[in-house]
Amino acid sequence: MTVIETSKIERILAVDDTPDNLILVQTILEAEGYEIELVVDGITALQQIQQSPPDLILLDVMMPMMDGYEVTRRIRRNTTLPYIPILLITAHTESSVVEGLDAGADDFIRKPFDTDELLARVRSLLRLKQSLDAQAAMTRQREDFVSRLTHDLRTPLVAADRMLNLFLQEIFCQISPEMKQAIAAMIRSNKNLLEMVNTLLEVSRFEAGKKNMSWERSNLQEIIQEVVQELSPLADEKGVDLNVDSHQLDGQGKNAGIVMGDRLELRRVVSNLIGNAIKFTDTGSIDVLISEIKTNVEIVVKDTGYGITPEDQTTIFERFRQSKDKRSGSGLGLHLSRRIVETHGGDIKVSSELGKGSTFTVTLPKQLETSPS
Repeated sequence: MTVIETSKIERILAVDDTPDNLILVQTILEAEGYEIELVVDGITALQQIQQSPPDLILLDVMMPMMDGYEVTRRIRRNTTLPYIPILLITAHTESSVVEGLDAGADDFIRKPFDTDELLARVRSLLRLKQSLDAQAAMTRQREDFVSRLTHDLRTPLVAADRMLNLFLQEIFCQISPEMKQAIAAMIRSNKNLLEMVNTLLEVSRFEAGKKNMSWERSNLQEIIQEVVQELSPLADEKGVDLNVDSHQLDGQGKNAGIVMGDRLELRRVVSNLIGNAIKFTDTGSIDVLISEIKTNVEIVVKDTGYGITPEDQTTIFERFRQSKDKRSGSGLGLHLSRRIVETHGGDIKVSSELGKGSTFTVTLPKQLETSPS
C-alpha cells in the first residue's frame, strides 16, 4: 500500500475595499495553489481572522472606516491569535512604511506591483510562518516531555526517600553510626533532587497553562510566621539572625496583610526567598518585613549575604538562570516565584550590592474591605 503525503494548502486572507484589486490578487495567488479568502473592509476582516486565522494576510492600507494600520495594530494586540504575517499593500506614495512596520506589519509592497515580486514576498512570509509554527510545536513538545519526565521521576524519588528513612530508623536491622551518617547524606541529596523535580514540574505546568490556582483569602503575615518557624533552625545552624517585622500592619484593621490568592503557592514564594537568603548569608542577619502601601501588601526579604552581580540581577528571574555563586541551585526557584507572583497580579524585584547583601521585594494587591451582605 502506497501512502501519499498531502501538503497543507496555505490560506491567505486578502483585504481591500476595491473589488477589482481583490480579483487580481485572487487570480494571481490561486494560480499558485493558495486558498484565497476575500474581504472588503477592516472590521469584517478582524471578525473573520478571530473565527478562522489564516496563514497570511494581504492588507490594503487605505480603506474607509478602518485603515490597514489600525487593522494591523488590533491584530497584534489580540493575544488569543497565533502569529500571522501581514503584508501591507498600497497605491499611495505617501503611505508610511515606518508606520506600517511599527504597527506590526512584516512587509510592504506598493501598487501596481510586479507579479513575481508579490509572489516572492508571499512565499517569504509563508516560510516565516512555517518556521515560527515549527518552533512553537517543538516548544510544546519539549514542555510536554519535561512535564512527563518530571512527573515520572517524582514517584521513584518519593519511594527512595521513604525507604531511606526506614533504614535510618533501623526498621529492618541495626546499623552502625557511620552508616547512619551515610544514609542521612543520601536523604539530604534525595530531598534536594526531589525539590528540584517538584519545582521543574510546577514550572512546566505554568508554561503549559495547566496550573490550577485555588483562590482564597490568604494572610501573608501568618504565612511568613509559618515559614520563619520552619526555616529558623537552618539560620540558627549558621549563626544568622532571622527577624520578622510586621509592626507596620498594627492598627490597619482585620484585613491587614490579607490578599486573594493560592495560599500554598504564596507560601512557596516566601519559603523560596527566605530559604535563598539563608543559603547565601553566612554572617549577619536576614530581615523579613511586611507592610501595606496604598492598595498593596509588600513583603521585603533583606539579607547581609554576598550579594548579586549587576549582570546576574538582569537575568535572575529567567528560567535556568544561575548566579555565579557555587551554591546556586537549578535556576528555577526564582523563575517560579516570579510566575506565581505575576499570576496573582503582583510584582517581584531585586536590588543588590556585592559584599553588602540583597533585597527582594514582592508586591501583591491586598484584599480590600468589603461591606457585609
